[in-house]
Amino acid sequence: MKTIFIMEDHPIVSESLASFFNDTGRWNVLGTSSTLSGAKEIIPQLKDIDVLIMDILLPDGWGLDIIPWLKNQNYKLPLLSVYTAFDDYSYVSTALSLGVMVYLAKLRNKEKLENAIISAFDGIVCIDEDAQRKINKITSLTDMLTNRESEILINVKKGLTNEEIAVNLGINPRTVANIISCILDKTGIKNRRMLERI
Repeated sequence: MKTIFIMEDHPIVSESLASFFNDTGRWNVLGTSSTLSGAKEIIPQLKDIDVLIMDILLPDGWGLDIIPWLKNQNYKLPLLSVYTAFDDYSYVSTALSLGVMVYLAKLRNKEKLENAIISAFDGIVCIDEDAQRKINKITSLTDMLTNRESEILINVKKGLTNEEIAVNLGINPRTVANIISCILDKTGIKNRRMLERI
């Protein structure tokens, strides 16, 4: 029987997930936490967890922040699964870059979440269909960027300021700001912070 830990701040969702997985007889939910800090206290006290189910946004931080923290603790990483209401490209791409194998929207039922987790144990990355459509859209749009837009996007992803980008490329900071606005319009990404996570 595989073990699960749940990071979810909505009590009804957390209890529902725990009950579902325990009742299948195929899983043992070792614990839950409604906060990032709580998870950091509980998880190290547990033996190896097979599956970590997390929401993206918790009251005291970003759920995904538990992943680099676990790596720093030399804790054996479980299969990482996100079950959330957020399907923006930036969230999905960041999650996948951190090793998340399952990214599913909460509007999908628990049976679908379980099936996705089972598939992930076979090495199959499972992404919610709505999130996948957004990924495909962004990928096709970034292909449409001009060379200059692509150059600036690369610098934005490095976390550079407009002034630093301007110096790097030998252009005016105002030009950089205008081009970033164009990139946001083309991709449909909401803000610079999300652009950095592409």
